[in-house]
Amino acid sequence: MVAEIKSSGRLRTTALGGIMWPTIESEGVTIQTQSGRGIRGSMVFENGAAHVNKEAPIAPRNANNLEVRIDERTSSAEETRLLGINVGDFVALDPKFEASESGYIRSRFLDDKACVACLVAALKALHDAGVSPAQRTTVLISNYEEVGHGGMDSLPDDLHEYLVLDMAVVGNGQNGDEFHCSLCVKDSSGPYSKELNQKIVDIAGRANIDLRRDIYPHYGSDGSAYWQSGGTARVSLVGPGVDTSHGYERTHIDALRATAQLIAEYLIEED
Repeated sequence: MVAEIKSSGRLRTTALGGIMWPTIESEGVTIQTQSGRGIRGSMVFENGAAHVNKEAPIAPRNANNLEVRIDERTSSAEETRLLGINVGDFVALDPKFEASESGYIRSRFLDDKACVACLVAALKALHDAGVSPAQRTTVLISNYEEVGHGGMDSLPDDLHEYLVLDMAVVGNGQNGDEFHCSLCVKDSSGPYSKELNQKIVDIAGRANIDLRRDIYPHYGSDGSAYWQSGGTARVSLVGPGVDTSHGYERTHIDALRATAQLIAEYLIEED
């Protein structure tokens, strides 16, 4: 979001969620004004000309020195405000989606667009096959997971099981990868339900899904927020492996297929 209109007319921004600032330098953005007009720009390093600032190539990149360079004629805060830009306006990064012939999918914010795609694919597959979930099912797609209070609103009071979908961590020391669906048994908020985890493992085994069990050290989910708000249902967390989370992310179609299949198998599982 726009945090400050600087005297130069450029914008200082504040992150929504855990963006990695160095990865967004030189990215195209759209400033979403209150009037509905989208104004284009790009994220650049302040005083970033290599021929002017000898520190530009080696300086750290953060919220204080990356700024939005607006693609309009403005050189003052007043001129920028006259464009309709104000503090609190949302600034959207270009997603840069690309699907390769080898099955890789690159985009910003696969955490959690990838999981929404898996959920929709699973529901569509059941609908097309004329199959209904075995239990009463509530589907919740939240806009607020990255800011810590998603996954709570509008869930039934008598919820028994809560299967949370979120990207699976890929990196050094992790058990998952970009080609598989992973089950998170523990993250920074603690362990998830042992009973529901075992149920998920059993379902994956019967469906010949190569499910990876993993632990995420710097991670929280809608399930964490649900428990912290007083929820008592059993919670498990699954999702496709996503590389360079909160940067320019990548996954593979095999991970999406495995996750969608696991969701569908879970929905039709009889207790």
